[in-house]
Amino acid sequence: MNKMNETPCLAVNIAGVTWKNPVTVASGTFASGAEYTDFVDLNRLGAVTTKGVANIPWEGNPTPRVAESYGGMMNAVGLQNPGIDLFCERDIPFLRQFDTKIVVNVCGRSEEDYCAVAERLAGEDVDMLEINISCPNVKEGGIAFGQNPKAAEEITRAVKRYAKQPVIMKLSPNVTDIGEMARAVEAGGANAVSLINTITGMKIDIDRRRFLLANRTGGLSGPAIHPVAVRMVYEAACAVKLPIIGMGGIFSAEDAIEMILAGATAVSVGTANFHNPGITMEIVDGIEAYMRKYGFASVDEMVGIVE
Repeated sequence: MNKMNETPCLAVNIAGVTWKNPVTVASGTFASGAEYTDFVDLNRLGAVTTKGVANIPWEGNPTPRVAESYGGMMNAVGLQNPGIDLFCERDIPFLRQFDTKIVVNVCGRSEEDYCAVAERLAGEDVDMLEINISCPNVKEGGIAFGQNPKAAEEITRAVKRYAKQPVIMKLSPNVTDIGEMARAVEAGGANAVSLINTITGMKIDIDRRRFLLANRTGGLSGPAIHPVAVRMVYEAACAVKLPIIGMGGIFSAEDAIEMILAGATAVSVGTANFHNPGITMEIVDGIEAYMRKYGFASVDEMVGIVE
């Protein structure tokens, strides 16, 4: 424990990569960060996690693909992205202007897709890869890689063969046992895990008697899912020895601290960025204030100490 008047150390180590603080942004909510520079000093973020990048451009799902929900929002954007070539040409140079780590979120519809992106990024100046295994596996009838432990282990092992950077596997909450999924990717060689991704939901316009999303179902995010996310982070922390990046409905420093106490080494802020573009800065400051208040010298002293 630290004395109250001493400056606490916010730096964390995720799989050998040191972040200046434990706060990043959730994939899909921040793109490359360019649109947030009027509100956020990217130099103050521990890391920027990019929007999902595939081996070729994806158009995404038909509209409408975003809907408000009580306590959050739903999206069925479908991982629209410009593809890895444009990402490397445009987004990496932009992010390298800032003193922050770059975590590239990778998506794909087959093992070959994921491996192609990991191989392409092996020679690029990025710090970590986050592998989104909530994507539908087209060769297995559309079930997400992250809903089958065997598939999750296999895709982890395959990506690791090509990746030069540490690999974070992003886990889906749409499973019976999140601990089993965490153990599966650990067995496949993952360097860290992040969770949770969105929870599958549905919303209906009762006056028009139509689905609000063209895709019918979408991913629920925001404060409504936070207690579920905290529980799953705790269960994953109990199941594996890997560093955990916790996410899901973080709208305040208190929410972020909950995640850390449950077992997360770092946190990722998503939907809250749309509500308050400066929220990540408030969370960094709030974590530091909490550490001063309770005398924590480092974030590590807080990780997983809930009783």
